[in-house]
Amino acid sequence: MRKQFRDLASPEDAREAIASLDLTPDAETVALEDARGRVLAERIDAELDVPGFDRASMDGYAVRARDTFGADEADPVELDLAGAVHAGNEPDVAVDPGTAVEISTGAVMPPGADAVVIVERTEERDGSLVVYSAVAPGDSVMPAGTDIAAGARALGPGTRLTPREIGLLSALGVDEVPVRGKPTVGIVSTGDELVRPGDELRSEAGEIYDVNSYTIAAGVEEAGGVPKLYPHAGDDYEEMERLLRRAADECDLVLSSGSTSASAVDVIYRVVEERGELLLHGVSVKPGKPMLVGTLGEGSAYIGLPGYPVSALTIFRTFVAPAVRDAAGLPEPRTATVEGAMAARERYAEGRTRLMPVGLVDDGDGNTLVYPVDKGSGATTSLVEADGVVEVPADVEYLAEGESVTVQLFSPDVRAPDLLGVGEDDPALSRVLDRVSSPRYLPFGSREGLRRLRDGISDVAVVAGDRGDAIDGIDAVELGSWTREWGLVVPAGNPDGVSGLADLVDGDLRFINRDSNSGLRTDLGNAVAALADERGTTRHELVESIEGFDRGSKAFESPARAVAAGRADAGLGLRATADSLGLDFVSLGTQPVAVLANPDRAEKPGVDSFRDALAASDDVFAALAGVERGQAPR
Repeated sequence: MRKQFRDLASPEDAREAIASLDLTPDAETVALEDARGRVLAERIDAELDVPGFDRASMDGYAVRARDTFGADEADPVELDLAGAVHAGNEPDVAVDPGTAVEISTGAVMPPGADAVVIVERTEERDGSLVVYSAVAPGDSVMPAGTDIAAGARALGPGTRLTPREIGLLSALGVDEVPVRGKPTVGIVSTGDELVRPGDELRSEAGEIYDVNSYTIAAGVEEAGGVPKLYPHAGDDYEEMERLLRRAADECDLVLSSGSTSASAVDVIYRVVEERGELLLHGVSVKPGKPMLVGTLGEGSAYIGLPGYPVSALTIFRTFVAPAVRDAAGLPEPRTATVEGAMAARERYAEGRTRLMPVGLVDDGDGNTLVYPVDKGSGATTSLVEADGVVEVPADVEYLAEGESVTVQLFSPDVRAPDLLGVGEDDPALSRVLDRVSSPRYLPFGSREGLRRLRDGISDVAVVAGDRGDAIDGIDAVELGSWTREWGLVVPAGNPDGVSGLADLVDGDLRFINRDSNSGLRTDLGNAVAALADERGTTRHELVESIEGFDRGSKAFESPARAVAAGRADAGLGLRATADSLGLDFVSLGTQPVAVLANPDRAEKPGVDSFRDALAASDDVFAALAGVERGQAPR
C-alpha cells in the first residue's frame, strides 16, 4: 500500500519538529592536545596566578625605584651591581638599597626590587651600574596575576577552543577539559540498487554507487558531528528495521536516505511508526518533499532524507546541519551565506518553497552572480556544479535578472570558480582545462553554451561546428580554436564493414547518437540532410531509417563506450575517442571548435589564464589524432 503525501508540512513546521528532537550528547572530558575546535561544557576558573610571580618584561636591571629618582643624562645615578637573575632560575640575590641586579626578560624579580631599568638607559662601569633615567615602581615589571588571577573566570561554557584558548588553558596548567559531546549520527542508505564504492557494480542490473552515505557523512563531520556508517540496507522491511534499531541504540541521531517517497517499497515510515513516533512525513519544499522526522526506540532522534543526492544534501544542509551544529554547541558559520545577483530571470510557480541549487560566478568586477543549477535532483554531478541553495518562498513566481538573493552555501569553504565555461565536451579541451586554476566547466553542448554566453552567465562558451547564424546577436571574443575529426565509431576490425553514413541508412545497424545540444549532432543532421538531397528524398525519411538516431547521449565518449560494450554497432564520436578506446573509426569530416568569451570578462584573470593555456597547448592538440590547431588573434 502506498503512503500518500496529503498534508505537507511547511518548512517552518519541519524546523520546529527537528528542534523538538533531543540530539544533545553527554559531555565528555578530552586531553588538552585533542581539544582544539571543541566546545567547553563547563566554566573553567583559574586555580593559580598567571604569571605566578612578579617578572621582568624587559631586559635590564632590577632596582628599587626610589634609588633612581632624579637620575637623567646630565646627572646619572650610580648603583652597585649585586649579581644577575635569568629566566627559569630562582633568584639567589636580593636588591638592597643602592644596588642593582642584572635581569633578563621573564625572570623572577629578586627580593627588594620593584622596577626594572631597561638596558638601553644604563651603562656598566668598573663593576657599577650607571643609570641615566629614573623609573617608577612597577616600570617594566609584570606583576603576578597580570594575565589572569587565581579564582578568576578563565573561560565560560560554550567557548569554542581555538589555539588562543588552548594557550590560556596551558598557562593555567590544565591538561584535560570538559567539552560538549559531538552528536553521533548513524547513516543508513536504503535501496536494493545501491552498491558501496569499491564493490563491483553491475550497471546492466540497474545498480548505482551509494553516493549519499559518504556525502552526508562529510556533511555531518563538517557540522560538528561524528558520522557512523552502517551496512547497506535494501528495501527489505526486517533488515531495515534491524539496522535502524541498532543505529538508534548506538547514536544520538539516525539519518536514512531513500525509501521515504510514496512508493510500494517505501516501508521505512512503517518502521518509525511501529518502533517510535512519526512527527512529520512530507514537507512542502522542492527538492526534498519526502522527508521524515520522528523518534526511534527510546527516543533516539530520526530524520529520513530523500534518496536523490542533490535532494538529500539540500535537505541536510537546510534542516539537519543546523540541528547537528546546535547539538555540538557550534554556531552557524558566518561565511556560510553570500549575497549575489541573479544572472538571469528564473521562473517558478509550483506553490512550494523551492530550495533552488545555484552556482556562483564572478562577473570580473568583483560582483557575485548567481545562476540556477537544475539537472534534476537525481543528477549526482549537480553536487559539484552547485555551490549552495537559494530559498524561494512558495508565493514567489519568478526571480528577476539582477535581483539580490542570499545563497546558503553547501560549505563555508565554497568559493566561486576562477573560470566558468559552458559548451561542447572535447578531449583536447579537457587537457587544456587541466592547465587553468580552479575552472568549472559544464559540458552541456554548443547550443547551451551559446545560450548561457548570451544570457551573461558564463565567462566562456566552447562551440563546435559551423556557428553561422547561431552567434548572430551574441557579442563574443574568440580566445582560440582547433579542428577535430568526427565520424562513426565502430568495433575494432569494423566487422560490419561500415564505410560511411549511407551504411547507417541502408544497413540494419544499431546506432547511438549524441544529444541535440551537441555540435556533433548538428553536423550529423546536416550530413543526413545532404545525403537526402543526393537521393531526392527528405531528411526525415532518412532519419527514420536509422535505428537509434533519436537516442542521444550527453557525454562525448558514451556512444563509443556503448560500441565497445557491444550495445551498439556504431556511434557518433571523434577519432581521438576511438583511438583511446581501441576502436575503429569511419571519418565523416572535420569540425571546428572555438572558445568564445564574454567581452565584459575578457580581462578577468580566469579568462586570461584560459587564453594563455590555449596559446600554450600545441602539445595537447598534437597528441590527439585528427586534431589541428587554430589560433585566434590576440
